[in-house]
Amino acid sequence: MANLIRREGRGGGEAPGRVHESAPSNPLLEVSRLGQSIWIDYLDRKRVTSGEIRRYIEEDGLGGVTSNPTIFEKAITGAAMYDDAIRALGAAGKNDAEIYERIVTRDVQLAADEFRPVFDRLDGRDGFVSLEVSPGLAADTEGTIKEARRLWSAVQRPNLMIKVPATPAGLPAIARLIEEGINVNVTLLFGLDRYQQVIDAYLAGLEARAARGESVRIASVASFFLSRIDVLVDAKLDELAKNGRIAADAARRLRGQVAIACARTAFQMYKRVFRGGARFGQLAASGARPQRLLWASTSTKDPAYSDVKYVDALIGEETINTLPLETFTAYRDHGHPARRIEDDLDAAQAVLDALSSVGIDLHQVTQHLEEQGVRKFSDSYAHVLRAIAERRAAC
Repeated sequence: MANLIRREGRGGGEAPGRVHESAPSNPLLEVSRLGQSIWIDYLDRKRVTSGEIRRYIEEDGLGGVTSNPTIFEKAITGAAMYDDAIRALGAAGKNDAEIYERIVTRDVQLAADEFRPVFDRLDGRDGFVSLEVSPGLAADTEGTIKEARRLWSAVQRPNLMIKVPATPAGLPAIARLIEEGINVNVTLLFGLDRYQQVIDAYLAGLEARAARGESVRIASVASFFLSRIDVLVDAKLDELAKNGRIAADAARRLRGQVAIACARTAFQMYKRVFRGGARFGQLAASGARPQRLLWASTSTKDPAYSDVKYVDALIGEETINTLPLETFTAYRDHGHPARRIEDDLDAAQAVLDALSSVGIDLHQVTQHLEEQGVRKFSDSYAHVLRAIAERRAAC
């Protein structure tokens, strides 16, 4: 299919980040001009207080930050910058979980303050910082709602998003939190069927607010995790080829193709609902905004693939890509921006069809990844609490 790349500016106002015609060109700025917001998937206090985040905003058009327990584990255990806070909070009688929460909420507050000018200038369309509920609550709807309320109240920033996993228990929590006016970043989203459920939860929350005559101007993103899909599917394809169950060339043709095919299919689902669907249209008439798709897990895990594979292929209007720092730097250096999210849609469907034909059940793959993601974040949370306990004991 021929690539039809549009270069005109984004409709509906200025693109995220500080992007002006006189600004020096770099690929990250061009992505912003094409209508996609670039966020960073990392946060620690030094990057905020040193002015590094502000430079990314001003020079690269950075539009937001995401965090998770694994990110905070690396930040807190990897440097001594938090030792004074751990010592003081421990002396004040706080337990390990309370110390962790105080540290991360303060980091998020500081980052949110850096992004507040972006948030204000773009009338709340960008400039968000995300903070995740405890991964131990992934199967607890009421516990998730309670903790999300507490974190929202503790941070007290309008450009905060509370991250809630797209688990079966997370879906009703998402609807309730949207109904209560809390911005939600839906995380650990892998499957297309689950994405439809996430959309429905968002719309249900807005409809409940609209029925009471309350504002429906609530921000939400649906974070679709990508590279982990290819890691698992590629391993399955290699095993099938090794055992002679599929031809080696058939396995090679599918390797590294499934995640992008899922993302392009998800974007078509987004368009059907948010750019013409009657249900959202009624809410939009009252001021509601789309729940934007956010591409997460976009670092390349297989060295055989381009290190910007999950950025270049997925640029599209009204989307977000949250990048680890290494990918952010790589894209600034050698990215090739163009709107490609709708390239080769027939090929994307053919990839998904072919996957089924070789005996790989994508639903099972994404369910496994969801469970694995919850375990990974739970392990990171447990590790950081142990590290805090060790540092308290050493004081």
